[in-house]
Amino acid sequence: MQIKKAEFITSNTDPAKCPKPDKPEYAFIGRSNVGKSSLINMLANRKSLAKTSQTPGKTQLINHFLIDDKWYLVDLPGYGFAKVSKTSREKWEKMIHDYLTSRENLVCTFVLIDGRIPPQANDLQFMEWLGEHNLPFVMVFTKTEKVGVNIIKKSIADYHKTMRQTWADVPPHFVTSSVIGRGQDEILAYIDELNREYNEAAR
Repeated sequence: MQIKKAEFITSNTDPAKCPKPDKPEYAFIGRSNVGKSSLINMLANRKSLAKTSQTPGKTQLINHFLIDDKWYLVDLPGYGFAKVSKTSREKWEKMIHDYLTSRENLVCTFVLIDGRIPPQANDLQFMEWLGEHNLPFVMVFTKTEKVGVNIIKKSIADYHKTMRQTWADVPPHFVTSSVIGRGQDEILAYIDELNREYNEAAR
């Protein structure tokens, strides 16, 4: 699959005001400064579909994009070390949790993970929360052009080792780089397959 059309639809702080749930939807989330906006732009072949920033925590809303008039891509606020108040952080967390648990058309959440560093507690905790709520997700390792293959393999292996302590099956993963386009075809093919399954089930 290749994205031919991508348009911004709306931003919200209230999941109830999101677009009508009549199309399959895919959410992208990760720690602040993990390269989420860059990855979204890479997938869509657009330079500025999602706004990139050097300031962690820039995304503060639920941002919906309509892709090829067929499905929604959702850019969620990051979590982690964004320099915001505790009150703001708790507000974001509630907004994200409400969105993830209420969107009936949400097919899969793409959890972005910095592929250059060891497993991070907040990534593991967030994925554990998704699992506890039976919300399907995949792991997306980012910024992999910055390190060697062995470091990436070790990072993935370390996550798998840790998660297998509480998980029967570890979710799928993708290795990506928005700089060199790594992982674009694989992620879009995965979404394409999920779209087919969604549409068949809806018939």
